Amino acid sequence: MNVVSRFLRFVQGDSQADRVVPPTGYSARLTVFTAGAMAFLAVFAMALSLAADRLADRWSDALARTSTIRISAPLAELEAQTWAVLTVLEQTSGVDSARALTDDEQRALLEPWFGPDLPVADLPIPRLVEVVETAEGYDAEGLRQRLAAEAPGAVLDDHTRWRRPLVEAANGLRLLGWVAIGLILASTAAMITLAAGSALAANQGVIKVLRLVGARDNYIVRAFVRRFTLRALSGAMAGTIAGMIAVALLPRAGDEQAFLTGLGFSGLHWLWPLTVPVLAAVTAFWATRIAAFRTLGGLR
Repeated sequence: MNVVSRFLRFVQGDSQADRVVPPTGYSARLTVFTAGAMAFLAVFAMALSLAADRLADRWSDALARTSTIRISAPLAELEAQTWAVLTVLEQTSGVDSARALTDDEQRALLEPWFGPDLPVADLPIPRLVEVVETAEGYDAEGLRQRLAAEAPGAVLDDHTRWRRPLVEAANGLRLLGWVAIGLILASTAAMITLAAGSALAANQGVIKVLRLVGARDNYIVRAFVRRFTLRALSGAMAGTIAGMIAVALLPRAGDEQAFLTGLGFSGLHWLWPLTVPVLAAVTAFWATRIAAFRTLGGLR
């Protein structure tokens, strides 16, 4: 209850002290615009981070329990080696299921590079076998040795070399998004410090008079901090709402673009942008407070 009452007193302010801070003008417009623009960008940076997080999970899950066996052999031996590979996989613990891809499925895999009319049956294209692991997984090195003995043309690819770079790239995008949010907050603090310093410099005469009549620095600082914090909060709220609307209007990736994860929020992630105005207000509070005390200290 103490915190709530203090917050309400802060929002209500002191009408006498508020006269020290100009209600409009360059500093007011700069603060509101900066907070709004930075909040808009922060929403997109947050959407990028959360989308990258989903992308990393999707790629990791999609490749974590699947493997591929490529069988390269003469056409006369291809069918026999395929059956040998499937037999080995049936006898391997940790393999949940295995199947050889059909010509149509292999044609679909090659279609983006060679077009839809590729004569798969007439070309010496390796046969692919899809392997799905159990939760425990299998011994990859042991399976490679068995395949080398039973089907010399079979090569196991457990997707490790694909999975790790993809997940690392997605994690890098996520980190980039959070770094961008940190830079946005730092830029907001710098711009609000500049605006507060400008307002303080423009009101030096009033501040000196207030000191002469006994006003303490804390009284003057509270007036500036309150006004600039509320300006930053209102600007950030407007920027956040605009950013959320813009993100909601972004096109979503369809099934034919499964590689792409739509830049946006999903489920409870839509609550995360609501923290942006709070962060902007806290940043403005401390930036203005530090700037005000520094400026007042220089006026002694």
